[in-house]
Order: sequence, then C-alpha cells, then structure tokens
Amino acid sequence: MPQRRLTLLLAFILSSAAPTAPRLEAQKAPPAAHVPTVTLDTYTGQYRQQDEPDTILSVFRDADRLYIEGPRTPRLDLTAESDTAFTPDNGHSHYTFVAGPGGAVTAMRFSPGDNLFEKISSQPVPNNFRPYARQDVMIPMRDGIKLHAVILRPADTKQATREPLPFLMQRTPYGVDGSDSDSINARYTELAQSGYIFVMEDIRGRYKSQGAFVMMRPIADHHNPKATDESTDTYDTVAWLLRHIPRNNGRVGVFGVSYPGFLTAEAGIDPHPAVRAISPQAPMTDVWIGDDFFHNGAFRQTYGYDYVLGMESSKESTFGKLDEDGHKFFLDAGSFAAAGKLSGTTNLPTWQAFLDHPAYDDFWRSRAVQPHLTTVAVPTLEVGGFWDQEDLWGPQAEYAALEPHNQPSDPAHRVFMVLGPWRHGSWAQTTRHLGAVNFGEPVGDEFRRQIEAPFFAFYLKDQPGFDLVSTATYQTGSERWMHYDQWPPKNVSNTDLYLSADGSLTFDEPSDPSAFKAYTSDPADPVPYRRRPIEATYAPSGSGWYTWLVQDQRPYDSSLPSGRKDVATFSTPPLDHDLTITGDVIADLTASTSGTDSDWVVKLIDVFPDDPAPTACDQQAPCFTINPSPDTKSAGYQLMIADEIFRGRYRNSFSHPEPIPANTPEEYKFSLHAADHVFLKGHRIMVQVQSSWFPLYDRNPQTFVPNIMTAQPADYKPAEQHIYATSHIELPIPQ
Repeated sequence: MPQRRLTLLLAFILSSAAPTAPRLEAQKAPPAAHVPTVTLDTYTGQYRQQDEPDTILSVFRDADRLYIEGPRTPRLDLTAESDTAFTPDNGHSHYTFVAGPGGAVTAMRFSPGDNLFEKISSQPVPNNFRPYARQDVMIPMRDGIKLHAVILRPADTKQATREPLPFLMQRTPYGVDGSDSDSINARYTELAQSGYIFVMEDIRGRYKSQGAFVMMRPIADHHNPKATDESTDTYDTVAWLLRHIPRNNGRVGVFGVSYPGFLTAEAGIDPHPAVRAISPQAPMTDVWIGDDFFHNGAFRQTYGYDYVLGMESSKESTFGKLDEDGHKFFLDAGSFAAAGKLSGTTNLPTWQAFLDHPAYDDFWRSRAVQPHLTTVAVPTLEVGGFWDQEDLWGPQAEYAALEPHNQPSDPAHRVFMVLGPWRHGSWAQTTRHLGAVNFGEPVGDEFRRQIEAPFFAFYLKDQPGFDLVSTATYQTGSERWMHYDQWPPKNVSNTDLYLSADGSLTFDEPSDPSAFKAYTSDPADPVPYRRRPIEATYAPSGSGWYTWLVQDQRPYDSSLPSGRKDVATFSTPPLDHDLTITGDVIADLTASTSGTDSDWVVKLIDVFPDDPAPTACDQQAPCFTINPSPDTKSAGYQLMIADEIFRGRYRNSFSHPEPIPANTPEEYKFSLHAADHVFLKGHRIMVQVQSSWFPLYDRNPQTFVPNIMTAQPADYKPAEQHIYATSHIELPIPQ
C-alpha cells in the first residue's frame, strides 16, 4: 500500500522526480544573508544530476536572491548560509556550489544524500508550471454523508478558464489537503500541462470526509438505491460535479495507485455514464489471494501490522511507528496475536479480521474486486510493476478478469495493461534506477508521455495519439518496450526447467524422480526477507521496503560458503545464448516435509557474470547493469525476476486448510506471476526454494494448528524439507 501510502500522501511529496533526488520542501525561507549580485550570477544555470541525468534543476537570480526549480520541481527560494551554501528549508537540506580549477562554478551538491549536479548551461530554464485555481467543497452522497474534495482548474488564461474541460479524479484515503497547483504540476506533470479539472477526494471516514472508514469496503447490492460503497460514492461524486462545476465537457476520468487504484477499479463497476476512462494502477484487488495482506494464504505479518496500524488507529495516516528491527520484534513476540498485544493499541478492525478470518472465507471474498469485473464497462488501463512490493498481482488479476470481455472493435469497451520495471508506484518518478539496477533510460517518463497521457487525452478530449493495442511491457535485459495483442502472448510455449537433486537446473527430465535436495527449516531461525535491520514498512527515516525485491540474493545462496543452509539453490551454467521469458512463470514443486504444515517460497533469479564486461550507460544506449556501491558488488549479483510464496495447508482449498501428510511428496503448483525478461548470454539462471520469508510473512509453525495467528511457542518445530527432482519451473519462452 504506501508508496502507495507515503508516495500518495499527496503531493507524493515532490520527491517523485527521482528516488535519489533531493526532497524539496516548498517552505518560505527567512530573510537571506546578503550575497553580492556578481556572485549570484555565477550560480545561475542548469544543473543535471550525475546519477539521474534526466533530472535537471535550474538556478535563477531574482534581485539579490536565488531560487531553484525544475521540470517537476516547484520554485523554491534559497537562503544564503555562506558565499557558496544555500538552503531552501531552514537548514534541513543544503545546496553547495562547487568551483572548478579556473574558479567558474561547475557543479552543485545537494545534501543529505551528497547528490552531485553537474552544471550543463549558464542559461536556466523555467519549469513552465501551469497555474491551477483551488476550490474546497463538501459533496453529499445518497445517504447524506458529505465527502471532502479539492478541485483544481487551470487558471493561466481567460480563454483557458472558459474552455470546457474533462474531470480527472482521484479518490484516496491518504488526505487531499496537500493538493494545490504545485503538487499537481510536480506529481502529474504531463496531465497538468494538458489541462484537466482535477478532483482529489477524501473517501468516507478519512481526513475531512464524514462517515466511517471500512478497509476495502465490500461492494453493496446496487439494486438497492440506498446502499453505499466506493462505487456508489464515485457515482454520486460524478453526478454532483457535472451539476455544480461549470465549464466541464461532461466526461470524467478516474485514476490512482494502490488503495486509490482499488477505488479506481470500483469506479468502473456500474459506472456513471460520464465516466469515460479509468486507470487502476497497482490496485489492491484481492488482499487474501495475492495482494497486501496474504499471498496464497501466507500472512504478510509486518505489512499487515504496519499498514493497519497506520490506517485504523487514527482518521489520518500514522505510519512508521515500529522503531526497532522488525525481525527481532516479531520473532520475540511469537505469533501475530502476541505482536498485536505488544503494540499497546486496542484491537483494530482489520487486525481482528486477521485473527478471526485466517482462511479465504466470505469476509475476504466480499472485498475482492475481480469477481465483479464481468464486463468492460469503461475503457480501462491497468498499470503494474514487475518488482511491485505491494500489488504486483492486482493489475494482472484485473486484466485477466476483463480481457475475455474485451471488445477490440469498440473503443468504449477496451482493456489495456502496462507492466514495467518498477516498484510500487515508481512509474510516477523520473529515474533510470530501481535500487542497484540501472535500466539506462527513464522508463516511467516514457510510460507517462507515450501511454498514460495519450490514453486520457483520447478518451476524455478526443485527441489522437493513443495507439496501444492491448499490452505493453518493458522487457528487462533487452531494455526495450514490447507490445502484444494480449497477455500472456499467444506465441509462447511453457518449457519445464527441472530442479535436479545435485543442485543443477536442466531442461531434461530427471532420470530418478525419487531423488531430492534436502534442507532443514527452523522457525527459531527464519530466513530474512531482506537485509537487517528491518525498519517499519514506512519508516520516516527511510526503509529498505521499497526496493527489497531487487536486493542481491547472495546472502541466501546455499552454494556459497556464506549462504543460508536452509535454502535449496539450483543453477544453470553460464548461458551460451540469450534466453527470453515472456508471460506467466509457474512453479510446480513436488515436495515433502517432516512436519504437518509448511510454506514454500520459490525465487527465479538472474545471476550476473562473475567477471562482467564493462558496460557504458549513456543517454543514447539503454543498458541493463548493476550499479556498484560500498555494500553492493555487481559481479555475481543475484537479481530476483519472479517470486512467490505458498502456504501448504491450502494446497487443496484456500477455504478449508488441511494438514500435510508427514514425509509424503505432495504437489504445490502456483504462479510466480508475469515476467518479460532476457537472461543474457554469460548470465546464469538460478532458483532458490525456502520455507520462511520473515518477518514479511509470519512463521509457519510446521505443525498443523487451527489458526497460525494464535500459535503457541511449543507449536513451532524444525522440519526436514525435500525438493524432488520432478519439481520444475514452467518458463514461458516465445517461439
């Protein structure tokens, strides 16, 4: 959910320019110290961030002061701290100008972060933000509850204020008071330049809206005119806007990431006729099957704890409370029920739901979106990231539900999907990186300019330029955009890659199906899902949560002396040719456990060469590399491409858990989800299998208990795990 959550705490908060770019706070500075004008003139110009060359800031002089802005950064006044150092926010961050050997200014450093910006021109370029006028309103719903909304309309010319414009709406639980002209231009730059009437609305029970908040509010009976849900609230909001906001063109688009993505999908269920386009981006879709709170029955403990505490302990978001290593906190606590008691907070509604509804029952089914997607009522653009740490499953599940109802010959009933090399919501950023991975081009910018903005312009303004047929993906490894008639593509063949007992990966069927690779899983020493210490999911000082899916997997590689021995590792030799996978990756394990319950984690990994050839990433040639850092070596880097967990008790039914017969081979077949990736020549393919991923997922006691949420210390026991040679990964290989 947040960056979804924190990123969408609107303004996203101007850090959307780049993950390593400075966080610029638009605060008024105190009176500046006097700096001679002749000195100020030497600082003016354009500066390009060294490790993010698409991020450019311009420094201007205004009389005896400096200010800074960029294409996605509002104007910020700078206060002089010395002849060369300036601050925009009373000392919390700093810009320091750097002179070359001849005395001329050649660069600017930003701290914290020590980001270097190289001076590329003496002529600054204004950001040309389009001004928007703001209006706060309370909009009545059919049951009398009023919802708070901020309305922003272009105000740059008299002609623009008279022009009928479509609405572009986002509904959110994260608060809309921060919505203003600067935040719209910084976060939604391409859309803001085009010009829409932006509507940002607090949903029921959140921030300034009335009513009670319900997490993932179930769909109501729409035959009942008095029933309310997020779909009816959207309908009523649209009806009010059409009547009360002048000079609109009668069309509405809805968009949002994560929880707002869920709300966007709801806007397409029995929609108001004026809703002409929606874009659910990383939408929460079914939080038990594959999104935020459970994956195939395995409970996402730290996320469920942190997110619910942040959402339900106050009417406003209160994330980031856990101030110790989450691995230690949850291990010491034992079960989730025990961790909840340690929080000092009374039971929250969704916490109680975790305890009362550990299996997939009507409580969770009623909150699922995909069963309601039985028609493409509105043109729909689904968006997701291959490394989305929160809602990778959602956009793929919604597309899969809608695609059979797609009508290619009717533009009003089309569904599209875009998948890229992004974490949760990072397609909003200007960046070439995700963690240590460098793609060599700003893929998010390309998506927004070439797909998102044309999509809304086509359906809301009748403007040409949107030419997506069905699905676009950014294929990693080859570093290029791919377009397909459907997803998964038709010309793909599933090819089995077997997990041999000797630790090799091979396309040959095993000669001895009874052979196996063994490891011992001990709940007292669970495998960390990312580097420790594990901060609160949305820790205000920064968290490894956002990029953990691209962290190096070498610490878990049992073939290395320093690796974990409770992880089974399988690998190919270095490839003698490129190998492309495009489609859904499936794990088909034959496994046994000496216990009566078990989790199975499967990770498909791209292993970079031990002696990689030097690769130059520049603005003309996209590349796929690992950026070395003090704690990251690019040689031998292990990058997860696809991964998932499955809780063994649900192998026959998600609704009716059963014990696993001890020491008996059983089949566990589950999706690792979409991938479009090229394993390059010289790289190796690796698969890792393990039985814990802690503390993101709660520990399986490995003895069957009715409810793992309330398991007792004596229930947790080590188990011997066997991965049989008939186990394989189904790789979708284009023909």
